[in-house]
Amino acid sequence: MTTVHGGTVATATPPLDVPAIRAQFPILERTVRGEQRLIYLDSGATSQKPLAVLDAERHFYLTSNAAVHRGAHQLAEEATEAYEGGRAVMAAFVGAQPDEVVFTRNATESLNLVAYSFVNATDKARWGSPLPEGAERFILSPGDEILITEMEHHANLVPWQEVCAKTGAVLRWIGLTADGRLDLDRLDDLVGPRTRVVSFVHQSNLLGTINPIQPLVSAARSVGALVVLDACQSVPHMPVDVAGLGVDAMAWSGHKMLGPTGIGCLWARPEVLASMPPFISGGSMIELVTMERTTFADPPKRFEAGVPMVAQAVGLAAACEFLNDLGMPAVAAHEHDITGYALGRLQEVPGLRIVGPLDNDMRGSAISFVMDGVHPHDVGQVLDSRGIAVRVGHHCAWPACRSMGVPATTRISPYIYNDRADIDALVEALDGVGSLFGVG
Repeated sequence: MTTVHGGTVATATPPLDVPAIRAQFPILERTVRGEQRLIYLDSGATSQKPLAVLDAERHFYLTSNAAVHRGAHQLAEEATEAYEGGRAVMAAFVGAQPDEVVFTRNATESLNLVAYSFVNATDKARWGSPLPEGAERFILSPGDEILITEMEHHANLVPWQEVCAKTGAVLRWIGLTADGRLDLDRLDDLVGPRTRVVSFVHQSNLLGTINPIQPLVSAARSVGALVVLDACQSVPHMPVDVAGLGVDAMAWSGHKMLGPTGIGCLWARPEVLASMPPFISGGSMIELVTMERTTFADPPKRFEAGVPMVAQAVGLAAACEFLNDLGMPAVAAHEHDITGYALGRLQEVPGLRIVGPLDNDMRGSAISFVMDGVHPHDVGQVLDSRGIAVRVGHHCAWPACRSMGVPATTRISPYIYNDRADIDALVEALDGVGSLFGVG
């Protein structure tokens, strides 16, 4: 057995055939910047899409395009079957039931859906408006507390700031250690009787850190707090089973897991979804409408107002099937290998400092770094001139950057279509950056 992302994967897991995988991604065949081979190392921002996903969307538009759920004709029936079939495939991918998965525009909307359940429930309670059964858990009083971490993406920070501003709740957070791990020494002090929500990222998009879930879940459970998980950087990269996580809700996006843009997911326990007030209202999410009042449909329809993203759901299902064919344990093992290799090679570059964990334990493939005396944007520009696509900036994790003492970083995030040769090309280009700017 070998350790991968803090778990175990059989050593007999066959390695990924990277050349064969890469051949399924037409965009990776193109050249850039003077006919240089494209080396795409920015999958943490968005992944590329295989032919199977592109073909699935195209086939839907060519054969079954229609509005779902209400049509009385064959195309509408086929579209509805494709949409709900996509939901079933996505749910199975994370070990959930179909009616536990809500389709949204992206993970940001999924997290906002949960956050604004607290705002909407609190507002309705103030005015004596009817609430779903069990919605009392979403009513906040001034002084109630919401706990997050300092490594959160803005999508799991700003919505909670807004909730606090509108309800009088107080935002608290878990700090970081010098090597980019969560500082859990004060967890018992941060979780108390007023804690109502504990929301945190599974795998940091900036630091690559994979956070330990169980200590946070246990602390939240001890005070009856709702647990929300941002799984954007974990669902595409490792086996994730919601039944074993112990959280109450989980958000992720399609475009980071080979799927289309414009679709995200929220999973939540059935009793949690049933007690949540709607986020966006309008058509498709109603039970009964009169001029005086409206009652709302059961989840997940309650949270899918308007015409849904049908073709995107079809494409996302194809992405799940593509990853299932590879095997998520094999995907995780591949990333573990390439991450370990990249960590070693990058530390050979003079003047380069990795921001985040230096070892490969409980760590994902997103690796951020800085180079002495060279702005990350300049590093990114030089790499781009060599055909290497990376991310630069604060990666929508500004507080984490400040905590780590950097204004910005250069970030690589390899995926299933990258291999060690891509890392070697990166290191060679970084040596060129050092020579150009006199580093080392």
